[in-house]
Amino acid sequence: MPAEFMDAKTTAKYLNLSISWVYRDAPALGLVPYKFGRGRNAKIQFKVSEVTAWVRQQKLQ
Repeated sequence: MPAEFMDAKTTAKYLNLSISWVYRDAPALGLVPYKFGRGRNAKIQFKVSEVTAWVRQQKLQ
């Protein structure tokens, strides 16, 4: 079964951007994070299908 979510580190590597960019700027640019857990143990992850769709939208004309 393929992974449905990827963590912030994997997302940053996929996008070839820094992890801090993923946490700080991605939500403001339309890349929606999902939070699993509470407090310090919370994990931020991104849906693979949404990341790939977001990448396609960034294409220059």
